[in-house]
Amino acid sequence: MITEIARKEIREIWRDGRFRSVGAFILVLLFATLLAGWSQYSKVSAEHALAEADNERQWQEQGARNPHSAAHFGKYAFKPRPPASLLDNGVNSYLGVAVWLEAHYQNPFRYRPTEDSTVVQRFGELTAVVVLQLLIPLFIILLAFPAFAGEREAGTLRQLLSLGIDRKTLALGKALGIAGALAALLVPAAIIGTAALALAAAGASGDGLSSSLGRFAIMAATYLLYFTIFLAVSLAVSAYFKTAQMALLVLFGFWIFNGLFVPRVAADIAQKVHPSVSSSEFWENTSKDLRDGIDGHDPQNKRTEEAKQQLLAQYGVEKVEDLPINFSGWSLNQGEEYAGKVYDKHYAALWQSFEDQSRFLNLSSIFAPLLSVRSISMSMAGTDFAHHRHFAAEAEQYRRVINRILNQDYMNNSRTGDTKYTADETLWTSMPQFQYELPDTAWAVRTQILPLVMLLLWTLGAIGLAWFSVGRAKVERGVRLLRN
Repeated sequence: MITEIARKEIREIWRDGRFRSVGAFILVLLFATLLAGWSQYSKVSAEHALAEADNERQWQEQGARNPHSAAHFGKYAFKPRPPASLLDNGVNSYLGVAVWLEAHYQNPFRYRPTEDSTVVQRFGELTAVVVLQLLIPLFIILLAFPAFAGEREAGTLRQLLSLGIDRKTLALGKALGIAGALAALLVPAAIIGTAALALAAAGASGDGLSSSLGRFAIMAATYLLYFTIFLAVSLAVSAYFKTAQMALLVLFGFWIFNGLFVPRVAADIAQKVHPSVSSSEFWENTSKDLRDGIDGHDPQNKRTEEAKQQLLAQYGVEKVEDLPINFSGWSLNQGEEYAGKVYDKHYAALWQSFEDQSRFLNLSSIFAPLLSVRSISMSMAGTDFAHHRHFAAEAEQYRRVINRILNQDYMNNSRTGDTKYTADETLWTSMPQFQYELPDTAWAVRTQILPLVMLLLWTLGAIGLAWFSVGRAKVERGVRLLRN
């Protein structure tokens, strides 16, 4: 019986010219956004590859110079685009894609695409996830709002029940029919998306095809649960309200509340509850700790003098000129190590404020499932803040490694006062290159426990609401459905 009801529902949906028109429009949008995502992914990946090669060439061909000068010459670390980012670019447009690695400074990221965008481009960007997160739920509402309310107004609900059809059987059949109609849109898009992801993963390094497909599978399951929520809520509302018009109005309000109102309000509240320091405050605080010490009572000149005396005592000499190493190189190395502690302190506090904001948004998903879906989607695409922080930490460790190597070369191969010492391409080409690997899928899942739990709670709650509402549905206005 459920299958027959589903077939009838699919036939009626397909006969509706509005479904074919709107469905075709959404399908075209999905294909267009997937194509645009693939094009952007291919373009950016190629640009990054060229930039990395050019950056390494410049480093190796910089000529003879003092190792510390080479440390200031620096190198760039480019954040690779994971294959799944062609579906969801996440925070990449706002946090930057490259960082300059130089002596003394842990620099912020550069090249944020939003800096070169117009206001319309920033807030009107149409991507595959926009279609999945906003347009398809709206389409589900348009398909499901008359499921019970429309039958009630037409007088056919009483006829169906008089045939002995159980109300819950009717609901399951209608849900299956609507899902079948949606599959006509989603299955082709999923096939195209999987093919594009496989092609992207085949040409990527570090993140294999199996890992990319695993992330995509979790992303797909997330959106299926999200669509299930909207389908269940739509059936519940249609069963509860007397008219299709009222059901549509309530569901449209839910769509606005979930997709527009809660995300904006929650983000504003998160920034107020867990504020982060401004850029100017961050660098002012960092400079103060470098100058006066982390505890505020250990000024730089005092630290340097104490370290110098310990070094002289270690080698049993009275003057730095008598040291078997270059004191300047040793001092630079000591300064880098202390600066690392300062940067660790301030970046940890900054990143923690961002993590707290993200956690607040995830908790706010109790009011809007979109917040959970958005978080999981970005994580599986490798474009959320957790992945950005992981890359930033790896890049910073690499910066410290190359600066340590350069300072040690300066320290061990020259003497104090030797200002003419230079290294050449032998040293530059021997430096390790930066190789970044995307965290595995299990790591990404562990960062999304709270959003996953919230999404499951929403799914179970929506299904339970639909089950309860269908059980209390009315055959006609003012007449409750008799329980079978």
